[in-house]
Amino acid sequence: MNLPVYFIQECRRLGLGEGQPLGLAVSGGPDSLALLVIAQQAMPNDIRVATVDHGLRPEAADEAAMVAAACADLGVPHETLTIRLEEGGNVQARAREARYGALGDWAAHQGLRFVATAHHADDLAETLLMRLNRGAGLRGLAAMRDRSPMPGRQGVALIRPLLKWPRSELVMTVERNGLTPAMDPSNEDPAYDRARVRAGLAGAEWLDPMRIAASALHLRDAADVLEFAARHEYAAQITTSEDGGQLAYLPAGPRAVRFRVLEEIIARFATEGQARGDELARLLESLESGQKATLAGVACTPRAGSWHFTHAPPRNGDGGE
Repeated sequence: MNLPVYFIQECRRLGLGEGQPLGLAVSGGPDSLALLVIAQQAMPNDIRVATVDHGLRPEAADEAAMVAAACADLGVPHETLTIRLEEGGNVQARAREARYGALGDWAAHQGLRFVATAHHADDLAETLLMRLNRGAGLRGLAAMRDRSPMPGRQGVALIRPLLKWPRSELVMTVERNGLTPAMDPSNEDPAYDRARVRAGLAGAEWLDPMRIAASALHLRDAADVLEFAARHEYAAQITTSEDGGQLAYLPAGPRAVRFRVLEEIIARFATEGQARGDELARLLESLESGQKATLAGVACTPRAGSWHFTHAPPRNGDGGE
């Protein structure tokens, strides 16, 4: 199918109305430049573009200027959003949070209800392999949503209309239109998991990214089923004390459902941070074997076939006697 036609059909399916303006997040890399070209061909009068400059690389300002020039040639409004990160660890996670914060503010100022990103099928394949290698559960293995709320900004949706298209098609789109994309060196840096997985995929002809991406989409459907079952289990099998300080769960569903319900219980009762997946797995094993346990400030007690949860008493040094 013609990519611009497919693009606008996907945008409509994801909720964008006819004639409604669409924001595009364009960094200047080959994927996002392809998004710009495709969107301009599909809906030339209804797109607005933003480029986020994190200030993490000296080339970033030049790349933003390149996108601005490409937008000017195409007759598309463009704005560079300059942000600065404070010193600290986990730079990629903090940069992502700041990027979406800036995009959300920009979208609200522009009166945009939808912002599109250039995520594609190869991204799904790489993410699935990375998370398989980390031992992720079903929800971690599921493909990203093609529509989700903009983090930290109500009323703005992130949409990903190109999730089922391969990177190779997007690269060819950029080449056919005579554009030279910016190349982020971190995409080739073996210090990053994604770069190593990407190189491994490229060097293994027997691995098909499109089929791996299809599996990620199937896993997303399965995760939806699990979430549906867990919500019903929670509603049917849990009772809460009048003061809300105690909760009893009579497990009935399969183990995966019990795990998801347990995760929700701990998240609601936790007073000492967020529980990790491996900690929840050990807690589930303890309760199934009839052993008491405490996690994230929640006291968990198996009794007469049901599991009981309440806030654990403060530990020494945390306000206890």
